[in-house]
Amino acid sequence: MFRRISPYAISVEGKNKKEIIVYISEELEKDFDKEALSQLENISCLPGVVSPVLGMPDIHWGYGFPIGGVAAFDVDRGGIISPGGVGFDINCGVRLLRTNLQVEEVRPNLDALLSRLFSDVPAGLGKKAGDIISKREFSDLLIKGARWVVEQGWGIRGDLDCCEEQGAMPDADPSVISRRAIERGREQVGSLGSGNHFLELQEVVEVFDSKVAGELGIFQGQLVVMVHTGSRGFGHQVCSDFVKEMLSGMRRHGISVPDKQLACAPFYSEEGQRYWKAMCCAANYAWANRQMLTHLIRSVFEQVFGECWRSLGMDLVYDVAHNIAKLERYKVEGRYRTLCVHRKGATRAFGPGNQALPEVYKKVGQPVIVPGDMGTASYLLLGTDLAMERSFGSCCHGAGRLLSRRQAIRDLEYNSILSDLQTKGISLFSHSRRGVLEEAPAAYKDVDKVVETVVSVGLARLVARMRPLGVIKG
Repeated sequence: MFRRISPYAISVEGKNKKEIIVYISEELEKDFDKEALSQLENISCLPGVVSPVLGMPDIHWGYGFPIGGVAAFDVDRGGIISPGGVGFDINCGVRLLRTNLQVEEVRPNLDALLSRLFSDVPAGLGKKAGDIISKREFSDLLIKGARWVVEQGWGIRGDLDCCEEQGAMPDADPSVISRRAIERGREQVGSLGSGNHFLELQEVVEVFDSKVAGELGIFQGQLVVMVHTGSRGFGHQVCSDFVKEMLSGMRRHGISVPDKQLACAPFYSEEGQRYWKAMCCAANYAWANRQMLTHLIRSVFEQVFGECWRSLGMDLVYDVAHNIAKLERYKVEGRYRTLCVHRKGATRAFGPGNQALPEVYKKVGQPVIVPGDMGTASYLLLGTDLAMERSFGSCCHGAGRLLSRRQAIRDLEYNSILSDLQTKGISLFSHSRRGVLEEAPAAYKDVDKVVETVVSVGLARLVARMRPLGVIKG
């Protein structure tokens, strides 16, 4: 049973007396997924876990780890790495592009812009960007990530500077990747995908900190572009491959888990290192994928407006990952230790001055992008020093599901969703009726309340709020 320790947090004593903290308001508690809490309790007994195990306000049940779960493991004391703690869509993430355009001045071109984006950006289940790279080039892409795409002329160095890890994790090793993963990856690179992935044109409707927003190139009434996608079938196959590998190897390491979905291995074991290298490949694939989509989006803007994307001010604000594991240093019991921090459905939220941040953001802190879903608002936040103390530098990643996909299909009505979006002035382009039902705004928690929670406990600070104008889904 949990106890409330503040208006925005609850605490539970997990297994092995490890503390569990869930950042959730009293209002959001009524929709709290108790199965997700059980999953946090299971995580608290894994080897090398460091207190506290954390849940973000968008928490809900997931594979092994809940979505919105954060857990850190001391790698020098037998700490593990778990594919279920990262998820199937490795480095699913969000990218925000600004423009120098006011929404009111582009409104006459909005339908043409959305229609062209829907036509030119591959989206949907199994959609392919085309066989555009060779096997050798694909291996280079897995190693270099977004940098490989920029080297092809599909972006600029500044894109990498405004991307988490500069768009590539250095330990990627394609030799550990299965043939099936490579086949799926080559087919789908440069595509949006389905499910909760989207491309949105948005309007900045509220600026909370004009000084910081100005430094980020954000202003009220501005047209911005948000992209939410990840590593597609490639990341899914990597996760599937290594769950099987770790299930077969746990006994050898003397590890037993309360749920086989928590299959894991010591970080420095052979299996742990193989998965780490494969996960880095998948993370790099996702950054390359979002960089390719950025190139396609910029090209469409150029065609519609008859101007170079640079003159349209289409620079990258930031690209943030929310299904990933990272090696980071934190003070534990008075000493700095290297932890493998798993963020599943949670984003990094480093505060000002952190050495991992690009120079452009060291003064203000890392941008944190929190998308809504279709008919709801999205937010631009900044990480804080308090997040480094309270959440291993982590924050929420979105609104979080309220209804399962199956419930949404059963309970929601397609025409009602379309009518509601139309009333709000939101244009929807989708390849799938089922996808619209699954990802309807009513299937998600109130993103405003989720953001209010992380801001109230100091994990992030507000910069701007955006509303959707047009949504493209698979």
